[in-house]
Amino acid sequence: MTLKPPVRATLNYSVDNGIPPDYYFYEPDPSVKLNPPGTDVKEVEIHDAWPQRHTIRLDKEGFELHEFDPSFKNFDDDAQVKQAFYQQVEAFVKAHTGAKRVEIFDHTIRKRLPADLKAQTEVQRPAVMLVHSDYTVKSGPQRVHDIVPQEADALLQGRVAFYNVWKPLYRRVEELPLAMCDASTHEPDDMLRMDLKYRERTGEIYVMRYSPKHRWMYFPHMEASHALLLKTYDSATDGRCRFMGHTAFEHPHTPADALKRESIEVRTMAFF
Repeated sequence: MTLKPPVRATLNYSVDNGIPPDYYFYEPDPSVKLNPPGTDVKEVEIHDAWPQRHTIRLDKEGFELHEFDPSFKNFDDDAQVKQAFYQQVEAFVKAHTGAKRVEIFDHTIRKRLPADLKAQTEVQRPAVMLVHSDYTVKSGPQRVHDIVPQEADALLQGRVAFYNVWKPLYRRVEELPLAMCDASTHEPDDMLRMDLKYRERTGEIYVMRYSPKHRWMYFPHMEASHALLLKTYDSATDGRCRFMGHTAFEHPHTPADALKRESIEVRTMAFF
């Protein structure tokens, strides 16, 4: 198989200045000194992952791509998504991870939208152009307590892993593809805690500082019959991938008439 050369594109890393980056979901006091993420823009090589599709593993690189039944079409009906599509996702995660139990706690539909809060809804949002991983060593277990509070203590005695299922809605992705950082190429210290500031609480995720060791991959022109499994948290500390950085990116060779990206990501927690 002839390997395609990697594409060169810019990704939004975050500066490691010893202070956690922060993002406010409200207008902070003018006296607050902001430390926004994503200000360290780097040009990197992003490799076509299709030739390695069958050798990439969740516990090493942190992601996998598999076939997915594309028959569900009612993505504009939130109730139907939760009733019917969630069943597909639950079965998909169990089949490819071996999890005994899967809890689905939310989903987001991503489209190209103006990057402002007025354009967003709880379910529909623009693509995230920031190198990040969705949970931290603290916020992962906290999410279990939030979703299944009565069972959390018992469930956290065993292994729990969080997986995002990411797929195109109806048509192939021709712009704003998703790039994944091979988790075996980043160091734990490359993950920087970012504070998510709400009026009533502070949450946290990881953003990433740049390293030339990072190897980036993507699956160009994914179809609705494909789905990515992205590992965003793993309680296991035995050497397997625990967090995986990812981001949407502007592909420099995107044609002017490319289909606008429409995708869905469903967030799940899996118990083993």
